[in-house]
Amino acid sequence: MNVAAPPPAISLSHEVLDSLMPMHIVLDGAGQIRHVGPTMAKLLGDTSATGQALLDVFDLRRPADVFDFAGLRKRAGQRLSLSPRSADHLSLRAVIMPLAEEDGMILDVSLGLSFARAVADHALTLHDFSPCDQTTELLYLHEANSSTSRLSRHLSERLQAAHAAAEQQARTDVLTGLSNRRAMDDELEHLLNSRSQDFCLLHLDLDLFKHVNDTYGHAAGDAVLVEVGRILTQELRGSDLPARVGGDEFLVLLRPAVSNEIAGRIATRLIERIERPIRIEEHLCQVSASIGVVSTCHYDRRPSIEKVLADVDGALYQAKNAGRGRFVISNLGGRVPGDEPPRAP
Repeated sequence: MNVAAPPPAISLSHEVLDSLMPMHIVLDGAGQIRHVGPTMAKLLGDTSATGQALLDVFDLRRPADVFDFAGLRKRAGQRLSLSPRSADHLSLRAVIMPLAEEDGMILDVSLGLSFARAVADHALTLHDFSPCDQTTELLYLHEANSSTSRLSRHLSERLQAAHAAAEQQARTDVLTGLSNRRAMDDELEHLLNSRSQDFCLLHLDLDLFKHVNDTYGHAAGDAVLVEVGRILTQELRGSDLPARVGGDEFLVLLRPAVSNEIAGRIATRLIERIERPIRIEEHLCQVSASIGVVSTCHYDRRPSIEKVLADVDGALYQAKNAGRGRFVISNLGGRVPGDEPPRAP
């Protein structure tokens, strides 16, 4: 009876194993590590595994009833689960087999479910895997997903920025850079509905502005409006809100509300600043301002936005009818005695 001869043993160099199985581990008969593949070396980091016992470098998670290398040898061909002690968050899969004509063993290791974490933590690339390893396909997918995710985040951030810029532009007066009527109305509605705080509202209208436009042209008029916007920005508190709401009309929201005395000082200061001559090229342009003032503190109950705007508009017309360069503080639509200063020069 003829007995078939055993197949010839195949002896592979470390260089060949490193290329075909870059995550392999070669052990001697006592379970000491003789060699690790290049990718496995990356996963172990600064740990010098050569010469150490396998079970000193790795924790064997499954099978749970194996506690030494002798027991591990008996599990040849079975699937193992282990993790490096230097990176115990990585759960690796492996199979151990004896080396032909040697007393040692070899482990072929794969990343399994730890693929994404290992790639991110250790900067693994296609060169860290066997060309035939299905992990390379996952790596392509991982890189594609990462690229798509980055692109999606970038586009989302750009869209959000564009939306915010468009919203800001829709609420901003293009000429002066102040808030516009829409922004002011929204803020007034919010304050009145939320009852969060009392406020003062100033309605400012430029005097002699038509004369500037008719005499020096609309470019000069625009320059005057820009200067008035700059003055309002400089003279008001950071919590206040100035807005251009018409051709030469401005609303100023003082929040929180101030007393009549302080509101009068603010109005006087604004009028004095606006009445200073403004040089436009070779011309000196001079305008003034009339201001109506109303405070929600003067109402018995929370007014509507229509009521507040009507009252501050009425106070403005009282100031304009009395002559340029004046302010009037309204008390429920009536003038508050003693709050009107002499006519500004």
